[in-house]
Amino acid sequence: MTNKQFYPIGSPGQPWTEREKLLWQQGQTRYRCYKNDVLDVLDTLKHRYEIVQYGELHYGDDRYPLMAAKSKNWDDNLPVALITGGVHGYETSGVMGALDFLAECRSEYVGKLNLLVAPCVSPWAYERITRWNYNAVDPNRQFFPQGQAAESQALMMFIAPLKGQFAVHVDLHETTDTDESEFSPALAARDGLQYEPKNIPDGFYLVSDAQNSRLDFQRAIISAVAEVTHIAPAEDDGSMLGFPVVSSGVVEYDNNAYHLCSTMTGAPFTTTTEVYPDSAETSPEECIRAQVVTVRRAIDFALSN
Repeated sequence: MTNKQFYPIGSPGQPWTEREKLLWQQGQTRYRCYKNDVLDVLDTLKHRYEIVQYGELHYGDDRYPLMAAKSKNWDDNLPVALITGGVHGYETSGVMGALDFLAECRSEYVGKLNLLVAPCVSPWAYERITRWNYNAVDPNRQFFPQGQAAESQALMMFIAPLKGQFAVHVDLHETTDTDESEFSPALAARDGLQYEPKNIPDGFYLVSDAQNSRLDFQRAIISAVAEVTHIAPAEDDGSMLGFPVVSSGVVEYDNNAYHLCSTMTGAPFTTTTEVYPDSAETSPEECIRAQVVTVRRAIDFALSN
């Protein structure tokens, strides 16, 4: 468990100013390449999907085109399934899971449903394996009109014309050890708060929205994923990360209160995945597979209900 030592940027009890944010920004290192890992993969799929650019990030000298894949045989009379990955750039299996789903999906949804997949919503953070964007803002707390993340605003503008057509939205995430060793301490320091350590759930779980509670949907996904990887158990008090566990592997709270990505479509079926890639009981490949299985089971459930 990470101790309560203070984060190395800033002063205890004092929110960051622009100076501290700049220090944080300057400390970020590029570890991987968005073009190689995401854009080039999407390029190989352009014969099967329409690959569209829905925005561009301008951060310092860097430019990041924001890309999505959509069904080539798009039919405005059909419902839409939205799959989002990489809202938190460091959560690798969400990005890879979205790309793997696109690669293995053939024609099974033709005439039934339109696919729209944004595999890497936060590419600057993806390259630096971090949670926040360039401006030290968490994109997955900014899905509302006044949000401060360009990544979130671009995605909301992109899907806005389709409001009312979404049947299902799956947002692919991870919970990692760095949530407690780096990102939670950084958040507390940025906001001038005391860091309070939490236990990382060991296994896969889902986040359900209390305002759109479809536990039959969540349970169907958990049942499918349990055949691929282990499901995180609740703590002794019946919670995970301070939120109530309402069914095996499902935590539930008001997602709108946090302006999460899962709230932006108004779809009747929404969920947020969380896998734990640092577990001794799993592997990166298993985590990616769990994301793909989630997407498939979510779409199948939405189509049959």
